[in-house]
Amino acid sequence: MSGTPSGGLGQGMSGTPYGGLGQDVQGTPSGGPGQGLSGTPSNGPGALRARDGALLVVGDVVTDVIARHQGPLASGTDTAAAIRTVPGGAGANVACWAAYRGGREVRLLGRVGADAAEWHERELTASGVRPCLVVDPQAPTGTVICLVDTGAAAERTFLTDSGASLRLEPRDWSDALLDGVALLHLSGYLLFSAPSRALVTAAIASARARGVPVSLDPASAGFLVELGVDRFLALVENVDVLLPSRDEACLLTGLPDAADAAAKLSRHVPLVVAKQGADGALVARSGTVTAHVPAVPATPRDTTGAGDAFTGAFLADMLTGAAPEEAAGEGCRAGALAVEQVGGRPPGVG
Repeated sequence: MSGTPSGGLGQGMSGTPYGGLGQDVQGTPSGGPGQGLSGTPSNGPGALRARDGALLVVGDVVTDVIARHQGPLASGTDTAAAIRTVPGGAGANVACWAAYRGGREVRLLGRVGADAAEWHERELTASGVRPCLVVDPQAPTGTVICLVDTGAAAERTFLTDSGASLRLEPRDWSDALLDGVALLHLSGYLLFSAPSRALVTAAIASARARGVPVSLDPASAGFLVELGVDRFLALVENVDVLLPSRDEACLLTGLPDAADAAAKLSRHVPLVVAKQGADGALVARSGTVTAHVPAVPATPRDTTGAGDAFTGAFLADMLTGAAPEEAAGEGCRAGALAVEQVGGRPPGVG
């Protein structure tokens, strides 16, 4: 694979730093080796306390085609639907919601095709995100068809063509990307292809060397089945925060109860926050569920990106020094806001 930078913001394949990303907002370097957000070693209980610096999200950037229909699809004939094309991608959505929450610079590393690179860059910038997009000369931008049944609590089903989004590779990574960064967040979708999986491994190793904490969202129960639970758990061994959905947590542990699953996962990862949609969120540490955070009431129109909204708001709040339980409350509020609109991005943009 090869790639060229988008709009001067990205990096090609030479491994040189992304333009302007070597400094944080104050122009000072990120915390020295071995330091977490509080100055404690990464991968420890104190790794996620406030520290100056940006949030760097590495993840998928795709185009969402959202089709909202009512009732079951009529096989072999027509089904009426309201259809919109909007910017999406789990990684991009998380970055936009973190920026919407405010307080810290948010950066995004992703890979897109030339067909939609400028559009995605504009949309991300308008959302307050600093985009670092590698343009793939061979693959188009990823596309996801989101089928939303408005008669079934706006539940959605995805048809995914990952396109360029999962063609991120180690040559797209530079250690300089971590300059001025307080937290690295990885979209779990990157684990579902060999090139982007290798990039995840490189990024986690770089973060550990610098003491930058790492969070990860497993992203997809369906793709987790294909990857394999043992393989996934090995890949996230050095992650500080895991943010699975209820289904993902249960799949990863083989347990039917979300609380039991979150508790078990927190013996493997220091902090686990399990997203449960209308049932709120669970916070677990050291093998124990420490909080059940209630959901915020909402009337769902489209559940696309609700988990991404939670994750973005949660991470942004954690970076301000909030406790995980408090940050999970912000996540629930963002999730409620997300489901009441169409698309996976914050309101008022795009």
